[in-house]
Amino acid sequence: MRLRTRIALLTVAAVCATTAVASPVQAATDTHLEGELPSGAAYLMDVPADWNGTVLLYSHGYRPAGAPGNPAQNAPSTDTLTRLLAAGYALIGSSYATQGWAVTDAVPDQLATLDLFTERFGAARRTLAWGTSYGGLVTTMLAERHADRFDGSLSMCGLVQGGAANWNSTLDPVFALKTLLAPAAVIPLAGFADQAAARRAASALAAKTAAAQETAQGRARIALAAALHNIPGHNDPTQTEPGPTDWQAQQANQYAALTGLIQLPAFSWRQEAESRAGGNMSWNTGVDYTAMLGRSPLYKEVSELYREAGLSLRTDLAALNRAPRIPADAPAVRWMRHTSVFSGRLTDPQLNIHTTGDALIPVQAESAYRRAAAAAGSGPLLSQAYVDAPGHCTFTSGEMIGALHTLEHRLDTGRWDASPEALNSRARREDPAAAARYLHYRPTLYPRPHDLAHPAGVRTPSGDARP
Repeated sequence: MRLRTRIALLTVAAVCATTAVASPVQAATDTHLEGELPSGAAYLMDVPADWNGTVLLYSHGYRPAGAPGNPAQNAPSTDTLTRLLAAGYALIGSSYATQGWAVTDAVPDQLATLDLFTERFGAARRTLAWGTSYGGLVTTMLAERHADRFDGSLSMCGLVQGGAANWNSTLDPVFALKTLLAPAAVIPLAGFADQAAARRAASALAAKTAAAQETAQGRARIALAAALHNIPGHNDPTQTEPGPTDWQAQQANQYAALTGLIQLPAFSWRQEAESRAGGNMSWNTGVDYTAMLGRSPLYKEVSELYREAGLSLRTDLAALNRAPRIPADAPAVRWMRHTSVFSGRLTDPQLNIHTTGDALIPVQAESAYRRAAAAAGSGPLLSQAYVDAPGHCTFTSGEMIGALHTLEHRLDTGRWDASPEALNSRARREDPAAAARYLHYRPTLYPRPHDLAHPAGVRTPSGDARP
């Protein structure tokens, strides 16, 4: 790797009516730019002196509303930034003008950053969109709805099931916990007036769940709730990997992840998204939880824990299916479908990579996007690969850059070479000291997919079946 001297020269940028206020920092070899877009979002650009003509537009992950700081980010890590700059790539990216479920800000802010880059440095030979986690949703929105601006895209541990499916799948486990652990308690699961109401509901359900974890019956029911979200039994690098039939250890790991789901995504983050959508954008009307559990890869664990606890799984599933359901607000569903649900229509190649032990965005999200792309006729443009690792976005630098080179190979040759062996070879070349963990893997079905490619086969409580 070549070492570059970053000698900063502070300058003052002019304010243009159609561009951002920039604060360029020029270097003898590389150029580093920071500034502010008209929306108020920050942007960041690093361009090597020997730029190879490819620009990488990075979309960062979810940042909760109210979190301190909202910096621009143009790479998933400092190490990937350093390695890619040394290889001649230009790296750009923005913060988004707002935090939270900010797709309506993120997409235009990222496009504005690309516009500013082109104005400053000229048109790129190749433009690639890439992003992690929530940034995978932003990346895929860019790829589907602004295909003329990009040559290809890379989504890493992305929320590629789309917004409606995500919020439906987040609703299911807390619905099960509320129904089975606190049937008489008044704990709202949607339609929060404000953050304070969401936090009160989260605290109440978390307390009931913590108490249940102390009993065999409670642990079995928590495992059932985890299975409805496909939370794996090994979902954090700090956990010891349980044996394949160590149901108790698997459940303990799931409980830890489920606690995190209650603390933030299922309540606080949901309320923020509801405030944008104008109401509750998720539902469980018409859902057959018996069938959903039967499709889960965690069914065996749940059934064994129920047997050990002396509980009837059939009785609890019947209770879930009888419980009063949560309907969606039709305008909120329409907003989500307009802003955050995928069509599956790709014009250029997209590669998705995902860790198999992801609890936040379970790996089954990839099957949801595969379903949409196949229905839209984009199947040949999509490739998906899997890393054998616990946790969310726990890729090595080599695994991410190797995936990027795999996408470039597809663009150069017109064919995919995305086998685990090819990806591992590229990953090792980039980072010989780290393990390369791509494997042959096929995720099970996403519990409740929802996309724009199936208008005739998708029904919502409001009857809003079409885009």
